[in-house]
Amino acid sequence: MSTIVITESAQEYLADLLAKQDAPGIGIRVFITQPGTTYAETCIAYCKPGEQKPEDTPMALAAFTAWIDAVSEPFLEDAVVDFATDRMGGQLTIKAPNAKVPMIREDSPLPERVNYYLQTEINPGLASHGGQVTLVDIEDGVAILQFGGGCQGCHQIDLTLKEGIEKTLLERIPEMKGVRDVTDHSNRDNAYY
Repeated sequence: MSTIVITESAQEYLADLLAKQDAPGIGIRVFITQPGTTYAETCIAYCKPGEQKPEDTPMALAAFTAWIDAVSEPFLEDAVVDFATDRMGGQLTIKAPNAKVPMIREDSPLPERVNYYLQTEINPGLASHGGQVTLVDIEDGVAILQFGGGCQGCHQIDLTLKEGIEKTLLERIPEMKGVRDVTDHSNRDNAYY
């Protein structure tokens, strides 16, 4: 069972919305689009009886059932759905800290493992400079990388590439042989340094 938490205030808010729908037994469905990628978005949709998928996990709440999408479930670990009132009435918020984290194992394909460490360890550091790095390809154990944002055109890129990224990837993935940058660093418009 998923460890998603739907707070009491969120349940009351959602129950009120559901009561306004002309559909007895209507619930909600919680899912993530593109889970495990930087584009992941956590979503809640109305779910009339029979609209849930057979593999969904039902989560019985006081006033309705929340159906948890099977593919999304591991990415919803530690997720919290909350409703906070404010001057404007209130807002439903969904915090899913693991939505964008790829689930990898030792035997996961090499690109998945490289992307996992780029997203969980490397990009959070680069984000402080407004930058990010993405995997373009892997050739003979060498990760071909593309920098963007504040990293493109940055004078410190060679240091970042060798001391930061390459070192991390070689430590985490022993079969990796190195990294190569294919970014055009002549464009310095948004460069951090």
